[in-house]
Amino acid sequence: MFYDIVLFCLSLAVGVVIGYFIRKKLSQKQLESAETLSARIIEEARKESENIKKESILQAKDYLLKAKAEFEKDTRERKSEIEALEKRLRSKEENLEKRLDSLAQKEGNMESREKELLQKEALIAEKHAKMDQMLEEQKKTLEKIAGISAEEAKDHLIRSMEAEAKREAIATLRKIEEETKREGEKKAREILAYAMQRYAGDFVVENSVSVVNLPNEEMKGRIIGREGRNIRAIEAATGIDLIIDDTPEAVVLSSFDPVRREIAKMALERLISDGRIHPGRVEDIVKKVKVEVESIIRETGERVSFDVGVHDLHPELVNILGKLKFRTSFSQNVLQHSIEVAHLTAIMATELGMNVKEAKRAGLLHDIGKALDHKMEGTHAAIGAGVAKRFGENERIVQAIATHHDDGRTNTLLGVLVQTADTLSAARPGARREMLETYVKRLDELEKIANSFTGVDKSYAIQAGREIRILVESEKVSDDDALLLCKDIAKKIESELTYPGQIKVTVIRETRVSEFAR
Repeated sequence: MFYDIVLFCLSLAVGVVIGYFIRKKLSQKQLESAETLSARIIEEARKESENIKKESILQAKDYLLKAKAEFEKDTRERKSEIEALEKRLRSKEENLEKRLDSLAQKEGNMESREKELLQKEALIAEKHAKMDQMLEEQKKTLEKIAGISAEEAKDHLIRSMEAEAKREAIATLRKIEEETKREGEKKAREILAYAMQRYAGDFVVENSVSVVNLPNEEMKGRIIGREGRNIRAIEAATGIDLIIDDTPEAVVLSSFDPVRREIAKMALERLISDGRIHPGRVEDIVKKVKVEVESIIRETGERVSFDVGVHDLHPELVNILGKLKFRTSFSQNVLQHSIEVAHLTAIMATELGMNVKEAKRAGLLHDIGKALDHKMEGTHAAIGAGVAKRFGENERIVQAIATHHDDGRTNTLLGVLVQTADTLSAARPGARREMLETYVKRLDELEKIANSFTGVDKSYAIQAGREIRILVESEKVSDDDALLLCKDIAKKIESELTYPGQIKVTVIRETRVSEFAR
């Protein structure tokens, strides 16, 4: 066993030694072949670098040749440009020399001309001085002959020119006014005639005081009741005055509120027909009638707005409109009057190409203030405008309601149409009722204003103060002066008087010649 191990170790050592020598031999061969390969690669690289060097030299030579050719070309072009510039400069120098020569010649000529002009100016100044002297002498001569100075003659000329211009302006103004008036009246007559022809409404007349007929005289005592308790109960429940006088078989109901008066009338008629008249029964009947009248008012407002074609009204406006059924003005039912105004305004708006729905609305609502004027201070136009504005009507409708009794100076076209339709329906200019003293005072002031002008002989206020006619002295006032006088009087009336509607001013100038035949 031991010998086997020794033998194995010896064999192994021999193998290692033999392997070492074999490996060394192989490494030497590989080293030789690598040296041969590197020498060959180095030789090929050297040859390739020489080729690249030669090619680079050739390329550099080509580039140099091209750059040289381009440089020579650029040099030739610049040389030619420089030569051209030199030629242009030489020609400009020649032109400048010529111009300098001509300028020198012109300067010599100008100096001579300036001398001539100075001489001419001196001559002209001398002539002007002589002319001024001659004009002054002529002026003095003319002043001696005419007997007036130049300033007076100038003032006289200016006054004559002003008078002539004034006459021409007045003639032109009169012509324009006459033509405008003719055309305007013609068109207005056509529109109004067409509107009146197309609309024909019923005229409803109601009394401002309600009368209840009685079946017999005995009924008056029953209405009064024991110690007047029935009549007091009726007046307390309805808020009206019950007048029982000597009128046979009738009692009178009086109240500023037309709705209350209607409630009292209906309640009293039912009490009379029922026969049972006592305070408890009076209160029950009045309550029932109030509900019925409120229903009538609402239904009337809705029906009228629907029939006329005015929609989307505020419910309060509908109720106020219905109350006009019981309101009269100048013996005319206000609701019927409002319906007529709505239709007439719509017809005229159609002719003028305006908004028809808006015109109907303004016409129907123009007198709603009359349903409230017994409760509120102010004119019915102002009250109606305030109510319409409060319940959402647009500004144009409110303006038309507020100004439907104005003179048109600050009115809109819609307001003028409503005012015209109001006049057509009611046959009045829309003036409020006035006290007799106020009315007489206004007429007196109107005549005083007219008489305050120079040349006025007499003046007369006619047609309830709607017109004033003025007679002038023909020797003091000419036809043209009469036109200006008429305008001046109208302006003074506008500025100093307060009046409803409008006032027509008429100036009359006439010449009378008389002779006696003997």
